[in-house]
Amino acid sequence: MKILAFSDVHCDHAACAALVAAAAKADLVIGAGDFAQGREGLAETMAVLEPIADKAIYVAGNNETPEELRAATSAEVLHGQITERLGLKVYGLGGAIPELNITAFESFDIPEAEAAPLLEAARGADVLICHSPPKGVADVMAPLGSIGSVEIRRTIERVQPKLMLCGHVHDCWGARGEIGQTKVANLGPGINWIELDD
Repeated sequence: MKILAFSDVHCDHAACAALVAAAAKADLVIGAGDFAQGREGLAETMAVLEPIADKAIYVAGNNETPEELRAATSAEVLHGQITERLGLKVYGLGGAIPELNITAFESFDIPEAEAAPLLEAARGADVLICHSPPKGVADVMAPLGSIGSVEIRRTIERVQPKLMLCGHVHDCWGARGEIGQTKVANLGPGINWIELDD
């Protein structure tokens, strides 16, 4: 299976148009949040991505809520839920985890204690999509250091999905790592191709 994955387009319509063009070769498209910029421009950005909505699974970032994202796209939007697509079980959770309160806008943040019960639904997932990275992998933000989620990491250790896709930490776009058997990738707004065995 050929997956086209991305995160953090932040209203970059040129990046979105490039993703739409590339998606012709994809079996599945995954967007790991932050389509908007400071809670602005979501509808216009999702309109550019709408041609690939039937292939897509999205989670919200901290720049939009799941409700806002669902209202702006016909793509499937996951938040604390698991779905099956092309034989893969895919779990998604949006928002910034943990909450940091460092933005100049009303960020969609989730405390670790609230994320933990939502992550229970990830059991059996082949692919985990979260806007935030797991603690200790692709999560270093200058000058704060490691800002990843402890609960997301615990979920990966427990579930051991094949793949965990995230974004959020711009300093780590393109960074890769592993937690046990799980491959972790912080995506960024470029074209990221991932091959998964059927």
